[in-house]
Amino acid sequence: MNAPLSQQSTYSISDLSKEFDITTRSIRFYEDQGLIKPKRRGQTRIYSLKDRVRLKLILRGKRLGFSLSETRRLFELYDADKSSTAQLNTMLELVNEKKAALQQQMDDIKVVLMELNSAEQQCKSALDKNNKA
Repeated sequence: MNAPLSQQSTYSISDLSKEFDITTRSIRFYEDQGLIKPKRRGQTRIYSLKDRVRLKLILRGKRLGFSLSETRRLFELYDADKSSTAQLNTMLELVNEKKAALQQQMDDIKVVLMELNSAEQQCKSALDKNNKA
């Protein structure tokens, strides 16, 4: 019986593809970008637990709106300072930037919704006048 994926020490590209529901092409792309660095046995890629964790972080960052360059920057900071103080401070800055951008988008959406509601009311008013005439 095989150990659950989360308890294995090495993974194939298909293991990770299935676990994270992404294509093997996506995983190879992240490798080409230098974000994960599997070992090779001939043509076969062998991913470590570190690669698996990084892939999970890449996908989480993507969901949160982080660019690959921002994710790379965090990885580089972590690799340079295992205490992760610099990484955590940078992460806080990035989170605050993302929150501010999302708040601005929400504000913009509210303005557009108000304008659409106003246009809708004007159209309904005009239709009412046309129906009464």
